[in-house]
Amino acid sequence: MSELTSGLIERDGILFAATEAPVSYPEAGNELYFRIEENSFWFKHRNACILSVVQRFAPHAHFFDVGGGNGYVSHSLQENGIRTTLIEPGLQGCVNARKRGLKRVVCTTLENAGLGQGTVPAMGLFDVVEHIEDDVSFLRSAYEMLEVGGTVFITVPAYNFLWSNEDVDAGHFRRHTVRGLTGKLKEVGFEVLYGSYFFSILTLPILLFRSIPSRLGMNKGSNDPDKHVQEHAPKKGLMDSLMNRVWGAELGRVKKGGRIPFGSSCLLVARRVR
Repeated sequence: MSELTSGLIERDGILFAATEAPVSYPEAGNELYFRIEENSFWFKHRNACILSVVQRFAPHAHFFDVGGGNGYVSHSLQENGIRTTLIEPGLQGCVNARKRGLKRVVCTTLENAGLGQGTVPAMGLFDVVEHIEDDVSFLRSAYEMLEVGGTVFITVPAYNFLWSNEDVDAGHFRRHTVRGLTGKLKEVGFEVLYGSYFFSILTLPILLFRSIPSRLGMNKGSNDPDKHVQEHAPKKGLMDSLMNRVWGAELGRVKKGGRIPFGSSCLLVARRVR
């Protein structure tokens, strides 16, 4: 990681920046999701869709997974032959990523990572942008760090009408639409190469069991770790079969460059053009 060592200090296989910056993410979040990720239908399907677009648009680039938590995405990319560096400000996330076997881990924010402008070939912002209050300025910083022709890959939660207590608990500032985030990326200067929704069949359940109860003051246990573990657990019987068929159809469409018209998450790919 010679391109990252300037101004960074290594301890126990993790690189640290000299200064820290505040982040809008609950301190216990990485440890909770470390319990969930390996068996979660949600994380598995998101990983499959992410890997598909990275293999399509930047298969040979050094990939920087910014705000990548416990390295679940980074490890998947690494295992599929993509040179990947995790940049994660949470210490517990970095420790968990090393436990997973991730080779390159930097404990800091994007701004403090010591990356020069115009030096990053490919960058992932997977469920990160919604945690940034001034997201346009953040996307502009990402644009400036990418090399000309470099690619950014983004996932975000979709639709403000799906806002719930879970968004508050997670430190979100907003949810997005493909059209709205496309506009922000173009405002910064990106060329948007691909945009789609995914997790189509989760839209209605989130509305019924999270969003509406939150508005009615009924979603009291939104931050209960056991509830999240149960929600992410593998489904059984007919539900498992139905979900696997939907995820397979969604992934097939993403692999072919097709678009899914609605869903509880957005997936976008954009390129720095100059």
